[in-house]
Amino acid sequence: MKKQNLSYKDAGVDTEKAAELVGDIGEMRNRTETKHKLMQAFGLFAASFDLSPWDNPVILVACDGVGTKIQLLIKHDMPEIAGVDLVGMNVNDVLTSNAMPVLFLDYIGIHNIEKAPITRVIEGLTQALKDCDCVLAGGETAEMPGLVHEDIVELSGFVVGVAEKKDLLNPEEIEVGDIVLGIPSSGVHANGFSLVRKLMENDPELIPDELIPDLLAPTRIYYPEVKAMQDAGIRPRGMAHITGGGIRENFARILNGKGADLTLPEWKNPAARRLVDAIPLENAIHAFNMGIGWMIVVSPEQLDAAKTTLPEAIELGTITENESIVVKVPWA
Repeated sequence: MKKQNLSYKDAGVDTEKAAELVGDIGEMRNRTETKHKLMQAFGLFAASFDLSPWDNPVILVACDGVGTKIQLLIKHDMPEIAGVDLVGMNVNDVLTSNAMPVLFLDYIGIHNIEKAPITRVIEGLTQALKDCDCVLAGGETAEMPGLVHEDIVELSGFVVGVAEKKDLLNPEEIEVGDIVLGIPSSGVHANGFSLVRKLMENDPELIPDELIPDLLAPTRIYYPEVKAMQDAGIRPRGMAHITGGGIRENFARILNGKGADLTLPEWKNPAARRLVDAIPLENAIHAFNMGIGWMIVVSPEQLDAAKTTLPEAIELGTITENESIVVKVPWA
């Protein structure tokens, strides 16, 4: 065996730079400890959280990423939006159960720590977490020069939510005749971008430069809406986050074999409209949120209170006995 005068840094991994990065993002991370705080100090091998303020707590967890949208965000120098997307894709999932997000972990895989816009990603991530009262409890930044391409940033997020057991939503409570409300999306959010990128590759004029901000708008986080309903004493019968697979696939997850008859309002995001117009309507319905990022099922008795609490809520239709979900798009 030949002895080689090589260090970890010579192999492309700079642990000292990584340690400096952790220090640089510390102030941003500290801003996320507002309503909730870690029980022990940040920076230990595992983060701790005290559940004693809850009477009968249930833990809910979710993990997700940003997908291939990250490539367009890096190309157009908008990495902060990737951090917001990462929070939104995860936090929205635990909110569907009527839980509040409390802890978040991130994973970032990069080619080179000096060239990757990690601080800017974390800036967007921590601001989004602060806005939904969720603590950045820790994470991992992995420098992998032999595995991750130099133009790529891999992102994954993991969120922990907490709810009182009695407050968890039960899809079995959804009944035929219940009302379906929708809350608008900010755009495509962070799903369907493999299709978006392919469409743009085939037609470079599909999304002009002035519409790139609309195309890459950050994922809307529906924490304010769920919190407002909780504060108003409104307990919906179900909530759905509309991500990959569109309305039919995601809404069906909470319907327990029932169906729905839905009519969608006009999607006013100009970049998204160009995407919808570029492909068959059924393909668009399957790939995109079609302008509705959040769906809520309420009883007819709750309808007025829900609409008063949520001014943006739009009546989309009703729950039906038929297992199929009918999606009408009169504007397309």
